[in-house]
Amino acid sequence: MEPNAKLIEIAERIKEMREIMGFSVQDMAEKTEVTAQKYLQYETGTLDFPFTFIHKCALAFHLEINDILEGVSANLSSYNVTRKGEGHQTAKEDGISISNLAPLFKHKIAEPYYVTYDYSEEQQHLPIHLTTHKGQEFDLILEGSLKVQIGEHTVILNEGDSIYYNSSTPHGMIAIGGKKCVFCAIILAGEDKHDESELTNTILHARQSENLVINDFVKVKETEMGVLEDISFKNEDSFNFAFDVVDKIARKYPEKLAMVHLDNDMNERRFTFKDIKDASSQTANYFKSLGIGKGDKVMLVLKRNYQFWFSILALHKLGAVVIPATNQLKEHDYTYRFEAAEVKAIVCANEDYILDQVDLAAKNAPNLKIKIATDTDRKGWHNFNREYSLFSRKFVREEGAPCGNDDMLMFFTSGTTGYPKIAVHSYKYPLGHFVTAKYWHCAERNGLHFTISDTGWGKALWGKLYGQWMCEGGVFVYDFDRFHADKILPLFAKYNITTFCAPPTMYRMLIKEDLSKYDLSSIK
Repeated sequence: MEPNAKLIEIAERIKEMREIMGFSVQDMAEKTEVTAQKYLQYETGTLDFPFTFIHKCALAFHLEINDILEGVSANLSSYNVTRKGEGHQTAKEDGISISNLAPLFKHKIAEPYYVTYDYSEEQQHLPIHLTTHKGQEFDLILEGSLKVQIGEHTVILNEGDSIYYNSSTPHGMIAIGGKKCVFCAIILAGEDKHDESELTNTILHARQSENLVINDFVKVKETEMGVLEDISFKNEDSFNFAFDVVDKIARKYPEKLAMVHLDNDMNERRFTFKDIKDASSQTANYFKSLGIGKGDKVMLVLKRNYQFWFSILALHKLGAVVIPATNQLKEHDYTYRFEAAEVKAIVCANEDYILDQVDLAAKNAPNLKIKIATDTDRKGWHNFNREYSLFSRKFVREEGAPCGNDDMLMFFTSGTTGYPKIAVHSYKYPLGHFVTAKYWHCAERNGLHFTISDTGWGKALWGKLYGQWMCEGGVFVYDFDRFHADKILPLFAKYNITTFCAPPTMYRMLIKEDLSKYDLSSIK
């Protein structure tokens, strides 16, 4: 069958299953984490789909991957012959090609793969990314050379060499010698059998060293086990998190998941990095039209509303100084902050208590010129939701744009004696939290991190924004009004949350629940 015909056949199978399941195009776009437009391109066969898309379709339809690729489940129990070049390709991305050599054999005790790693000069200068999975693995080199790291040991394998190892030991590999490496990988899953997609992702994950956009600004030295030994920074005088991290990731991986957001009623929204880039640029243009510019002080009282992420990045692009604040502030708290920081604008969640307290304080705040709420018709206030979307998604980084030592962020400290004190941070501040996310939270590019914190506190910035996105991982946000452990605990399994951070008091409340009722296995 011609490649295009095969592509169309798979696409038609996906469309048929979508209709059988009663899913709309938008439903499937959300389940596969792509735009509706791109999903339609996949479903009509006009765009070749990556392995990750097929994998997510299989999960949505509760099928095996082979059901989608071939229209049949594994059904051979005696033998399965795979001719040269006819293995069923399960992944082709990022310089990797993986084909299953026994896709139709049922009840396999091992998964055989034909694997090709392209040579990458860049990979030669980065630490090998290590991963683990249950069971054992056997790799036989058919062509080229492979550098394999097993725990603290590194070996070079050439054509004809092989290695057998316990795959629960951290391991990873890269092609060396200036050319691609082709090898046969046989994975024995152990007592807890993994499905094919998990095994394939294990191979993919082991190959991918951390080539992050933040590497232009951060240089780390790690041990063979991935423990941080040293860190230094470069080009930091030109660093702007919004432009140099978020916008660059959006251009490089536009469909990559940046945030899963649940509101208080559990309504779910998903944002890709492109979504965040576009929305923050619209917001920057919107704020600029209202007269907000470089050096202006802008207070954000947005709880965990998703508009917080749009707003803070927009202000970083403009060069305005962000003042995060909790929704618990009262009139006198606002009055003091408005005067001490010379606040020009405030952006709030649309809650009567917050807006009432701000309005009371605003009577004695001549510097406060602009009041914005997420969705309001209150007199004297702008409606963020209604107005920001009218502006262009394009915001150009101009010469002289804020960066480096320019003021970016202003915290009001706890004020153990007297009133809270002002602490100002520059555009270099986010760089320090690369360590927080990567080596404390253990955030990863393909992970989903959940930090419980209101955006009015510093913990939100190092747990829900800077470090996690520098690691190119997604963040999970639950905008609850009241903390209920029994509502939060089921979310780990439902959304496959991989890393988690919360204040000690909340940990205590969580462990008082009967944890045996909840699946927390997704947490690393």
